[in-house]
Amino acid sequence: MIKKYLLILLIILGTAPLTAQKLLIPMDLTQTDHLKAYGIVYWVLKQDIRVEWLLNYRGGSFLMDHYSGIEKELRLRGVKFETVSAAELLEIYSVIEESNMDIALLEKAAKIAVYSPPNMQPWDDAVTLALTYGEIDYDVIWDVEVMEGRLKEYDWLHLHHEDFTGQYGKFYANYRHQAWYQEQQQEFEKTARQLGFEKVSEEKKAVARKIKEYVGQGGFLFAMCSATDALDIALAAEGVDIVASVFDGDPVDPNAQAKLDFEKTLAFENFTLYPDPMIYEYSDIDYPPSFQAVTPGAEADYFTLFEFSAKYDPVPTMLTQNHVGIIKGFMGQTTGYRREKIKKTVVVMGEVVDGEQVKYIHGNYGRGTFTFLGGHDPEDYRHYVGDPPTRLELHKNSPGYRLILNNVLFPSARKKEQKT
Repeated sequence: MIKKYLLILLIILGTAPLTAQKLLIPMDLTQTDHLKAYGIVYWVLKQDIRVEWLLNYRGGSFLMDHYSGIEKELRLRGVKFETVSAAELLEIYSVIEESNMDIALLEKAAKIAVYSPPNMQPWDDAVTLALTYGEIDYDVIWDVEVMEGRLKEYDWLHLHHEDFTGQYGKFYANYRHQAWYQEQQQEFEKTARQLGFEKVSEEKKAVARKIKEYVGQGGFLFAMCSATDALDIALAAEGVDIVASVFDGDPVDPNAQAKLDFEKTLAFENFTLYPDPMIYEYSDIDYPPSFQAVTPGAEADYFTLFEFSAKYDPVPTMLTQNHVGIIKGFMGQTTGYRREKIKKTVVVMGEVVDGEQVKYIHGNYGRGTFTFLGGHDPEDYRHYVGDPPTRLELHKNSPGYRLILNNVLFPSARKKEQKT
């Protein structure tokens, strides 16, 4: 592919003056607003204009045809760009050809859905914050839409901070007397009855299976925080009562642990459940566990991104594009993943070096993919219930939020033939 571009450019250089041919959006440390840059790329794709994602070149920069309308939009949104002449373009392609770099051709803006309850919740979601700040369109869907088969209308699905086990986020111990908790419980019970289920836990597990089916049929799934492990727990517990009586009126199956089927999960296996409603944790997947959260503190908590071969492993390369290789840590109900609980088929993309915690993973299921990122908000180390949402205009160059937005563009990439 790159050699073909080089040949075309050589022809251009021999027959035309050296004028600016392209717009380059650098994604290295020179970029003024990394997050809005993704929004610009999404906007360009919606205009049916292709974009080249230069993997590992200057932090994963973007290259596109030079239109005055794009240049105007870049200036309006405060995104740094450079004009590239034919000679400079040839040099860029040469560098990519000779280095651990590659080009991913982005062709079509993904249609995006965020799975989130229609009623207000006392916490925000990092993905919706990123999409809103980047001016990227998305729809909000919930259980009724999922069960009606509406997921097939979307290319990319994000799971909001959510619980698919029917334990209402395991907020029982601290928040069961709060109005928002009681209203949420009533709303969930109403939805379950509407869909023909006697228990919220069974309705939520049915939704989890629909989401897995969506992935298997070619969907792109991205989830953060508790939605990641709660989804797999729900899948493993099909037909098994794993919730305490305070949630569904009857006790946990005494043999629930032995009945879990790890063949049905996407990412995790051999985990042990924590069914006690007074424990703010679902299982031992999360590391460190919420009830024993011993951390080095915000100033010393970091995780490292893996560097993949761009030409042979383009997918994890796309998902780890960044202007830095070390990302500051951030906590959540599910902060990270215990290494030994991750299936061997899953690709680890970010981890705490020499530690038990894995932070960022990716895998395939059927014709689709899933990507899980631990933690709640990349720019709020300890985000508590009721805290105000993060103002992304203060974090325009956030490496953590870039990981989220890499996933938004990932479905737009044309699949390449497998290298041999």
